[in-house]
Amino acid sequence: MELTPKQLIELHGFNNLTKSLSFNMYDICYTKTREEREAYLTYIDEQYNAERLTKILSKVTEIIGAHILNIAQQDFEPQGASVTLLVSEVPVDESPNEAFEESPGPIPSSVVAQLDKSHITVHTYPEYHPDDGISTFRADIDVSTCGEISPLKALNYLIHSFETDVMTIDYRVRGFTRDVSGYKLFIDHEINSIQNYIPNGVKQYYDMIDVNVYQENIFHTKCKLNQFDLDHYLFGYKKSTLSDSEQVEIEEKLRAEMDEIFYGKNMYGKEMASKN
Repeated sequence: MELTPKQLIELHGFNNLTKSLSFNMYDICYTKTREEREAYLTYIDEQYNAERLTKILSKVTEIIGAHILNIAQQDFEPQGASVTLLVSEVPVDESPNEAFEESPGPIPSSVVAQLDKSHITVHTYPEYHPDDGISTFRADIDVSTCGEISPLKALNYLIHSFETDVMTIDYRVRGFTRDVSGYKLFIDHEINSIQNYIPNGVKQYYDMIDVNVYQENIFHTKCKLNQFDLDHYLFGYKKSTLSDSEQVEIEEKLRAEMDEIFYGKNMYGKEMASKN
């Protein structure tokens, strides 16, 4: 059965499809000295502490039309933070048509829809290379909902909430629901690509690859920033303080880090480290 955004189907009971969005982002920085590295990690811990992450997830909850039941948050030593929100449905008589459209979600106006048995989590992972000066901050956000709206409507806001060099995004619809005749529905909205939930103004800055398994309702998109300004990746100083050869060497390391994260494999390996 093909569904259109404005098609209404009378269900037998509650819409119990589970829709899960996993948003994985990386911020990359060059930290030449131990002092620079420690300063970067301190900055990340301050910028993305549990309190700010809770505010981001609370806004996600608003966007997908949910109600917060419980919040668990924790800052870790020496670095990192985690936040988990348990959310429940906000009942409405009818979901708006835009809840089903394959389009970017709001920033951060609310979209109201039925939800239940849902949760939102974020975990952060600051880390660094032991030798070549690369520091990487990773954040994993998971939004899982049962109900009519797709958590993909929160993707636009999440992208704008983080400084992102590389993103990997996964979306999957699990289970099934039934119409009044007993006919099973394994998905309740059309989707061609996660990219359609990202505004054109954002997509122009990224190279993107899709790996989708349509028959299983599994969708995967990878994004890598396609514009490079070395000043954006230096912590505490500008490229004008570096020699031309230093700029080239640092840019090679940063681009290698981005490529390996984007493609999910070691592509340069020990030859990059051997330049030190």
